[in-house]
Amino acid sequence: MARAKANGIEIEYETFGSRQDPALLLIMGLGAQLTLWPESLCEGLAGQGFFVVRYDNRDVGLSTDFDEAGLPNLMDAMARLMKGETVDAPYLLSDMAADAIGLLDALDIDRAHMVGGSMGGMIAQVIAATYPQRTRSLVSIMSTSGRYGLPAGKPEAVAMLSAQPEGTEREQLIAHGMKLRTVISGPGYRTDPTAMRALVERNIDRRYYPPGAARQYLAIMASGPRVDLLKTVKVPTLVLHGEDDPLLPVECGRDVAALVPGAKIETFPGWGHDVPEQMVPKLVASVSTFCKAA
Repeated sequence: MARAKANGIEIEYETFGSRQDPALLLIMGLGAQLTLWPESLCEGLAGQGFFVVRYDNRDVGLSTDFDEAGLPNLMDAMARLMKGETVDAPYLLSDMAADAIGLLDALDIDRAHMVGGSMGGMIAQVIAATYPQRTRSLVSIMSTSGRYGLPAGKPEAVAMLSAQPEGTEREQLIAHGMKLRTVISGPGYRTDPTAMRALVERNIDRRYYPPGAARQYLAIMASGPRVDLLKTVKVPTLVLHGEDDPLLPVECGRDVAALVPGAKIETFPGWGHDVPEQMVPKLVASVSTFCKAA
């Protein structure tokens, strides 16, 4: 892995494939490190002729954190939103989009396919709308427009966004991580417990940093819906969503596809809110076919 100075911070990243191939930027979701993009997916896309870049967003993994901003009061922020008031945050999704563009600048990449999952999909949407000259195509995965009134996720899945481990011992952190991954997965793509534990352990050992996830959550709330923004997207757009996503129901993906002019959408029965190994061949096929056509 490597580190680049971008947009005034430092971004940890990793690349797969040949620099001579079209770039494809993988943008991860809330509190999720770059390792949540399976290596098999990265290598599969590289094998299809793309220069794949995955990276840690600000405030997660090995990229710059914003610890000086303190721990936000998310309940207060939610209450303010429900009353129609504005929410202040140390940074917004637009800043995270600028981080991605800064990373492309550091890597001397003119344009890239923007592929984002969950919050990463939100960031990719912002990039496609505000940096069209840098965007070859947009692939929004298990994400949303943020439109008020869209169906909510299952209570147990939504609750996991703010749930805390029972303690700070490593085994307690692992148990919490495995519970999270189990709750957000779909019924058609259950992960083997041994493989799941290995992934959770790897991420905890790499960096366990919940304050960053809380500030990212605040950034989502403070940034507001992207309904009007999505209507301005001109680049080729593909929406991928699980029909059994317990966190952001499939209606959220359909809303994104309806808002972006000319967008295509593929939904998958049994898929939840994760990137399980069983989904990798389907994702490689869908993303590579679309991006090549774009």
